[in-house]
Amino acid sequence: MQLVTGTGSFNVHLTLTLTGPLDHDHNHHEDQAHHKANPDRCDGIEFDAIVPDENGHTFFFKGDHLWNGFKGPAQVSSAFFKELDNYHHLGHVDAAFRMHNKEKPEKHDHIYFFLDDKVFSYYNHSLEEGYPKDIQLDFPGVPSHVDAAVECPKGECNSDSVLFFKGEEVYNYDIATQSVKEKQWAHLPNCTSAFRWLEQYYCFHGHNFTRFHPVSGEVNGVYPKDSRHYFMSCPNFGHGGEANVPKCSEVTLDAITSDDSGKTYAFTGHNYMRLDTHRDGKHTFPIARTWKEVTNGVDAVFSYSDKIYIIKGDQVYIYKSAAPSTLIEGYPKSLNAELGIEGPVNAAFVCADHHIVHIIQGQKMLDIDLSATPRVVASEAPLPISGIEAGMCSRDGVKVYVGSEYYHYETPRLLAFSKMLQEPKTITPDMMRCVE
Repeated sequence: MQLVTGTGSFNVHLTLTLTGPLDHDHNHHEDQAHHKANPDRCDGIEFDAIVPDENGHTFFFKGDHLWNGFKGPAQVSSAFFKELDNYHHLGHVDAAFRMHNKEKPEKHDHIYFFLDDKVFSYYNHSLEEGYPKDIQLDFPGVPSHVDAAVECPKGECNSDSVLFFKGEEVYNYDIATQSVKEKQWAHLPNCTSAFRWLEQYYCFHGHNFTRFHPVSGEVNGVYPKDSRHYFMSCPNFGHGGEANVPKCSEVTLDAITSDDSGKTYAFTGHNYMRLDTHRDGKHTFPIARTWKEVTNGVDAVFSYSDKIYIIKGDQVYIYKSAAPSTLIEGYPKSLNAELGIEGPVNAAFVCADHHIVHIIQGQKMLDIDLSATPRVVASEAPLPISGIEAGMCSRDGVKVYVGSEYYHYETPRLLAFSKMLQEPKTITPDMMRCVE
């Protein structure tokens, strides 16, 4: 995972005693003395909490300071969460998470802070009426003095849940039933903060992090890793930060697709980028991080029936779309065995609620019915555009990419049979992680 930096063509988170609000004027000088010199997270910091707000801005907490986002200096927490100013003598927050509960819009996307045996609910950076409360009133069965907390939506967990960490104990709190299941993940380091980002889960400990599965606690890959390489921009860490963000005129795509859940992926070289994560930003990752058997880039990618088809050379890899991506048993298979064609393939796409995959080879488009057995080419049409490298069909039509430009047609049929060549449009920063 690369959060602040990018590679390839994209380059592209108190032992507390609550005694009520302090008189601000009486304690003005005491509060000023309490705000020590701003900490520097690039020195290697163990965060108290990491949490995004309702707009996707991520806050990293340490003592009575926080960092707003993945770059920039520390600031006093009360500059963003004003009511915490009444509790500055507490020193820090124990844990925080952003609620995922679409069944109750009045709670969804609220930030919950935990301080000793109290919980605070914030929305739009304002403390909700009636807070703080005892933890047991909002989260019965959850202990006080928790070390970390992170939300886990249904689909990633069995139901909309919150994971609370305290030492080696993990408390899985079911939001709907208010039931708690306690388990031990002794193999996982003791988390001082936890963070869900792009459907992945991270336990922070010291200045390191470990990625884990939210249901089993399983850890795959080489961990721990230093947070300074991934979750912040620090000198001598990462791979150059913004210096590697390319000009939009330099961006080229190998493939682009959107799955049935709306996740949109763009591929180039050995990396891919999520384009639908507006709240969390656009970031670049190695392809093998998500589709571990695909180690040498892609030629074409399309989505169909809750699965992602990845074509490389004369091989087809089929993965389940749901995280974590799992290769279907028996794959990869040859292009001929799966789709009834020979390679190479330049681009491929399927339109929503359709069964036809449109395969682009050179300056022709082949249509193959994915619902048919065996799969064979049903029709073939010449194309008015040469050099197509990627393509995708969405609600607003078909886009095919040639270098850093793309052509937009309302339907695949218009792409194939239009007698007039559309004017190309250029890739913009709103579309990809690039600069003009």
